[in-house]
Amino acid sequence: MQHRAKPITVIGAGYVGLVTGACLAAIGHRVVVVDRDAGRIAGLRAGRMPIYEDGLAALVAGEVAAGRLSFATDLADAVPGSSAVFICVGTPPRPSDGHADMGQVMGAAAGIAPHLAPGAVVVVKSTVPVGTGDEVEGLIATITTTQGLAVVSNPEFLREGVAIADFMRPDRIVVGTGDPRAAAVMAALYRPLTERGAPLLVTDRRAAELIKYAANSFLALKITYINEIANLCEEIGADVGDVARGIGLDPRIGAQFLKAGPGFGGSCFPKDMLALMKTGQDHGVPLRSVETAVAVNDARKGEMVRKIVRAAGGSVAGKTIAVLGLTFKAGTDDMRSAASLVILPQLQKQGARITAFDPAGMAEAAPLLPGVAMATSARDALAGADLVVILTEWPDFAAMDLAAAARAMRAAVMVDLRNLFEPETATRAGFAYRSVGRAARDAAARREVALTPVRTGVPVLELS
Repeated sequence: MQHRAKPITVIGAGYVGLVTGACLAAIGHRVVVVDRDAGRIAGLRAGRMPIYEDGLAALVAGEVAAGRLSFATDLADAVPGSSAVFICVGTPPRPSDGHADMGQVMGAAAGIAPHLAPGAVVVVKSTVPVGTGDEVEGLIATITTTQGLAVVSNPEFLREGVAIADFMRPDRIVVGTGDPRAAAVMAALYRPLTERGAPLLVTDRRAAELIKYAANSFLALKITYINEIANLCEEIGADVGDVARGIGLDPRIGAQFLKAGPGFGGSCFPKDMLALMKTGQDHGVPLRSVETAVAVNDARKGEMVRKIVRAAGGSVAGKTIAVLGLTFKAGTDDMRSAASLVILPQLQKQGARITAFDPAGMAEAAPLLPGVAMATSARDALAGADLVVILTEWPDFAAMDLAAAARAMRAAVMVDLRNLFEPETATRAGFAYRSVGRAARDAAARREVALTPVRTGVPVLELS
């Protein structure tokens, strides 16, 4: 099929750009991924991934070997002749006002403009504020007189940890354009996916830009909601897991994003909610639910610190805390807006000594968490600790031998902020156990610890 042979350029070898480029190659296109970071491109050419994403290294290696994927640092080497040029660069929040920083997007647009071939489609895949497509189109028009160009919005919906699966089996592909020819180019580009059943929604450009912000904010609202319900569960003696299952079985609600924990983080939800909130304010349409969710999520980290301190008997001063998990979620090395970046420094300020382990995020986390000792394994982190905190839901932690973990610690106290374990299981292993939104079951587990002799020889602190 000829449409699969047309060259495509992807600007940005970060999370979205690299996954997008590799996956476009995997569905049959010839793709050049361009990044101005020469070291990153050299690493990719040598097979070194700049990010941790399951399956990505193998996918990139396979597509490079097949001749469908290559890397470059010079736009002039890649953009001419491309039927589509994807802009996949970062849009971090501006410290001054929370708005998305569009410097990289506009810089990419200016950089590609002189090299665009007639009829090329510029695809903005970065998460951008409503109206960005208009600005990109206007900027390109001031730089080049090349005819037939089109600017399209094509937001990404990739979840870190399962990004390749999300791209290859998407629940929807959104294309924002009023140009029928550009819509046809995008439909042809994604035909290998739509032929397998992926829905393609073609809408106007501004609606497509808003869809991404609205979707992420809605999911974050679900997380915030279940965390507040978890707080209520702890007071009334209900189990938030049962509540979440009960409401998640309603097809109008759904079960996803109803897991109580330390709050949302990562590269998308926090910045996208701030950007949407700011957009609403700028247009005189305050989004009160979004504003409240942001405030509640910020406060959530402090609530988790207080939970940890209570579990430690009211003070963490001079105590050693083992922290398992540092990244904002499992399956990634991403530390952006991770709960650990707030919770651990607050514990340190109260006098705690912290030893941490994360299966993938140690290199990223170490410079961001000064004073935190990085262990070589979960077992090393637990050795001699007074308390362990489960902060990220890595499967390795869920599978660990709890009895051995309890024996390794000075005092077998666990604060499970991801509800990885059943309270009864943790208790039988010798732990005084606290989790999120399960106060009644935790209390029963603590009573069992107080009434049953512990045979491991490990001193156990009864929680008040």
